[in-house]
Amino acid sequence: MLSAPGSCGRKRARPAEVTADACECKDVKFGDARLFLVERKMGRSRRSFLTKLATSKGFIVDQSLSDEITHVISEDKDAAFLWEWLKGRGLKNLPTMHVVGIGWFTESMKEGRPVAVETRHLIQVRYSLSTVCPYACQRRTTTANKNKRFTDALEVLVEYHELTEIEGPRVAYSRAASVLKSLPWTIESMGGTEALPCVGEKTRTLIQEILQYGRSFEVEKILADERYQTLKLFTSVFGVGPKTADKWYRRGLRSFSQILADPDVQLNRMQQNGFLHYTDLSRGLSAAEARAVEAVVGETVRTVAPNARVVLTGGFRRYKDTRSTLHKRGLLLFQAHHPSTLALKKIPCRRFEAMDYYSKCFLILKLEGSRVQGGGQAVPAGRGWRAVRVDLVAPPIERFAFTQLGWTGSKQFERDLRRFARVERNMLLDNHALFDKAKNQFLAAVTEKDIFAHLGLEYMEPWQRNA
Repeated sequence: MLSAPGSCGRKRARPAEVTADACECKDVKFGDARLFLVERKMGRSRRSFLTKLATSKGFIVDQSLSDEITHVISEDKDAAFLWEWLKGRGLKNLPTMHVVGIGWFTESMKEGRPVAVETRHLIQVRYSLSTVCPYACQRRTTTANKNKRFTDALEVLVEYHELTEIEGPRVAYSRAASVLKSLPWTIESMGGTEALPCVGEKTRTLIQEILQYGRSFEVEKILADERYQTLKLFTSVFGVGPKTADKWYRRGLRSFSQILADPDVQLNRMQQNGFLHYTDLSRGLSAAEARAVEAVVGETVRTVAPNARVVLTGGFRRYKDTRSTLHKRGLLLFQAHHPSTLALKKIPCRRFEAMDYYSKCFLILKLEGSRVQGGGQAVPAGRGWRAVRVDLVAPPIERFAFTQLGWTGSKQFERDLRRFARVERNMLLDNHALFDKAKNQFLAAVTEKDIFAHLGLEYMEPWQRNA
């Protein structure tokens, strides 16, 4: 057990750890979770009670700490002491273990299953600058951004260089913003930026200006730039990319009305529908609307492929084309199908920006308000539906995990994951496969966790990939 020297007035002999095997459980329900309860601050009798409670619900609880443990559970709030003790146990898999407070255990017992580990469950020691990893795929990044005023400014710079297609600064600012989003503390002085990876001189200048003046002069200049504002407006239309937006800008066009009135501007079908449904498509989906869209597409998929896997990520990904059924149901407003061009000689692709080689279909669907649970949908007066963009991707089942990982995002997380695979592991990763260059072979994966394991990375839950 973990015990603090001099924590009790009486001295009594006690083994540091009980070396018995895992507590017997007649009905193991959760073989992937292996718990270890730290006795310090918990006490022997309470530890015994909690162990019996967990095993009665189908959990495996080990009495000794080993590399097989997945969850270390402690009531001790002294994070520094706990982690120092854990590091002294000689564990090889400590980085992959969840070190959590008793709250996670209590919630899991209440639910009758291991609940997902969230940041609030973790027992963490405050980061030091030297421990901030250089790759986004090594950093847990939730939506709890403590440096939003800096990252908002950096993202304006990222967007500006993306619209103007200047790659170097765009990548540099994107990496810097990703690092700042992951920090568990708020930067309050320039000392907080020292030794941070991927934070260069230009980013530090921006941070210093915001700390001193409350704003960035470079960002203010960009926000007032007519070209930036126009390109941002034009690319907000479904089917319009930076090159088309720049071409329209160079023609002297500055508004939607000018584009639609210009007889020399020929819009393709995607752009026509982008303008037609602009009000709906330019507005983000609520969580309730996203679930409703998933249900609609899932129902349609299963009418033609009952065993298809349906997963909602940063976009929708499906196993089989369902356009005709959606059309019959009156739900299809627009579709553009791209057949599969998958060939083994093309994968893995070395270009991050390359699209999947799988069959894809870009849709605009009619989402009826009655399908949205609890409301959460704003529709124009006199209309009971809104237009929603949905991207369908159909990977073979053996490549499903790679596609799911790639489409989950964020974009910077995926970019760094590929860079880590290439630079640190001599592997090539994309949305289709993982190739080990040293072994000259493809590595199979059934789940996203398999891919992280091949790369020697701690698995990141989707909500921890907000880089």
